Amino acid sequence: MVAMLHCFGESGNAYKVALALTFAEVDWQPVFVDFFGGETRTDAFRALNPMGEVPVLVDGDMTLSQSGAIMDYVSSRSGKLGGRSAIARREVLRWMFWDNHKLSGLIGSTRFLMNFLPADKRPAEVIAFQQTRLKASYTVLNDHLANHAWLVGEAVSIADLSCCGYLFYPEPFGFDRKDWPHIDAWLSRIAAMPAWKHPYELMPGNPSDRA
Repeated sequence: MVAMLHCFGESGNAYKVALALTFAEVDWQPVFVDFFGGETRTDAFRALNPMGEVPVLVDGDMTLSQSGAIMDYVSSRSGKLGGRSAIARREVLRWMFWDNHKLSGLIGSTRFLMNFLPADKRPAEVIAFQQTRLKASYTVLNDHLANHAWLVGEAVSIADLSCCGYLFYPEPFGFDRKDWPHIDAWLSRIAAMPAWKHPYELMPGNPSDRA
């Protein structure tokens, strides 16, 4: 049975899951969600996910939301992209929880404020505050990757796919790869893997569609 991922191309959290499904070689298809047209606020979508967010994965009788939970499910279902021991598995989850709180959560809102709001409604002080917090997170990630090819163990895992997701987007949010050489090398390692695709190639939906 084909798993269905409700998503749209601009969503970094959906992109993480799309990467995990692809890297784990799970048979899946995207289902476009018109976020900018208000679809996630409709009764029909709320029936699918009362939280009103993407991504949502429907796999047979199971419907699951929240990117971290879905990625953990994909790893468990496929037997891939997870830690090879109980300790390593917890280390994978540790990085994913950190990502949700300290990295992706901040990038997602900063990127939205800087790119998807009208220019006259972009709160400069909020953006500057969040970018300062993000620099601390980039430092943590860059320092770890100075001595590790992957976040956990000797191979790519859902920890890597979680933390890298937003960093592949072209819209500006205050991150320049050249300022963070170890992050840059890590992103290049991920992008060099045969399963990798750019978010706007892996999922439907692109800012140019609304231009």
